[in-house]
Amino acid sequence: MHPGLVLLNARLLDVVTGELLPQTALAASGGRISALGDDRSVRALAGPATTVIDLRRAVVTPGLVDGHFHPVMGAELAHGLDLSGCATLDEVRDALAREARSLAPGAWLRAHGLDPNVFGGLPVASASIGPVLDDIPALLMLFDAHSVLASPRALELAGIDGPRRFGQSAEIVCDEAGRPTGLLLEEAAFEPVERAAPRPAPDERRSRLAAALREMAASGLTGGHAMDAHGESLSLYAALDDAGDLPLRLRVAPWCRPGADRETVAGLVAQQGTGGRLWRVAGVKLFMDGTIDNGTAWLERPDCHGESTHALWPDPDAFTAVIGALHGAGVPTATHAIGDAAVRHVLDAVREAARMDHRVVRHRIEHVETVPDDTLRRFAELGVIASMQPTHCCEFTRADHTDNWSRRLGEERAARAWRCRDLWDSGATVVLGSDWPVAPCPPLGVMAGSRHRRPARDLTSPPHGPDQALTALQALQGMTLNPARAAGEEHEGGRLAVGYRADLTVFAENPLTTPATDLAQLPVLLTAADGRPTHRDTTL
Repeated sequence: MHPGLVLLNARLLDVVTGELLPQTALAASGGRISALGDDRSVRALAGPATTVIDLRRAVVTPGLVDGHFHPVMGAELAHGLDLSGCATLDEVRDALAREARSLAPGAWLRAHGLDPNVFGGLPVASASIGPVLDDIPALLMLFDAHSVLASPRALELAGIDGPRRFGQSAEIVCDEAGRPTGLLLEEAAFEPVERAAPRPAPDERRSRLAAALREMAASGLTGGHAMDAHGESLSLYAALDDAGDLPLRLRVAPWCRPGADRETVAGLVAQQGTGGRLWRVAGVKLFMDGTIDNGTAWLERPDCHGESTHALWPDPDAFTAVIGALHGAGVPTATHAIGDAAVRHVLDAVREAARMDHRVVRHRIEHVETVPDDTLRRFAELGVIASMQPTHCCEFTRADHTDNWSRRLGEERAARAWRCRDLWDSGATVVLGSDWPVAPCPPLGVMAGSRHRRPARDLTSPPHGPDQALTALQALQGMTLNPARAAGEEHEGGRLAVGYRADLTVFAENPLTTPATDLAQLPVLLTAADGRPTHRDTTL
């Protein structure tokens, strides 16, 4: 059988050693790398239907994998107003005013990427924005995606006129008189407003998702660990896969919300392994806490406002029991844990599960934004993956600790921000991801941020925690070799070797020798998933 794809005149990069392989050509058959060799011998394998590409000395790596993103949610938010470029409240008001003028009467205004730092000393409330949203139903998602600012009209349409109680640690923030301020903390609080807002038709949602995934492929991604398998996510992935329009290999983790009962957990176990050619349900996503920026993280000591004092699960012991049940069924978990107390509890839960059942299950902790020294070594000891998003540190905090995140934590804890290098050096497997749409998705930007620790908008600014910067090879491994390890797929993914998946990314130059501050602009010439090109630059 002739290969489906042949790449010639290439520089093939070994992501284990960081060295170029002696071979210059690669063939892929049946979604796997079927041959590595010189140009002449590999070219001879091609048949009439083989796609043969002369790479002109471009550099081939294993396909880049985003270790944590939300494609379906991101595709929907991307069609709203992006406020992430607004650095002041006046800029936010101006952007909202322009968007409001373009709306039809009664239409909703949707926006995302709102940075709480723009409010300065004012409360994060609709009143602080002013009259620009008068009589307009609006939902403004803050950058952490765990809090929303709703306009008075949106609250009215949702029937929200005061505080409510929820089964998890969510809150409709109210003033002293019991009137909602517009700030809604965590999913359970803003879900009623989401229900009141119009939803796009299924065909439109599928089209938006396909477009977003194509952009990701063009940015260098060939796969990702999708953390938004709820609602219609799985049916959207299936529809794209069935039509041959899924350009990324997706490992999907359905959500287990706080307070889940045994029936819910059993249903999540039953979902494992379902999927199609390029997507598969593998693992469960849980939430131990919220975010530091909105005061819903779980810290060992309160933040400067006396907030972030408890878990998102009303009963943390119930979370431990769920981890034990999933571990006992052989299901890997990925738990959102940002605060030090949350991270410690998840590690304790995994330790207890492993004590009760000795099977090897690769559990993960997502985000790990601030942890003390005594927590670092436990990741490697327990085999827990550290899933990190370094661009959160780059884009949303400041080296001088004047940002909201740092002020809430204080100097001691803010100095322990995103300890990627310490975790790596302690023996943990560190996986890098974007958390898109919370932060930008392009993987080269994620890798660059892990190396330079500076905001992309101003690379001359001081780095935040330069001692936590990864090397160029570590950054590349964090999006190739280590995602494969996290998925238990190191025997078939994350390397250029015969028999491994033909998920490939091709760069104009070597990402290991490209300076960190230039890496985000490195041209991506080709991506292939399952041996099929999903993006091809016009120069090839």
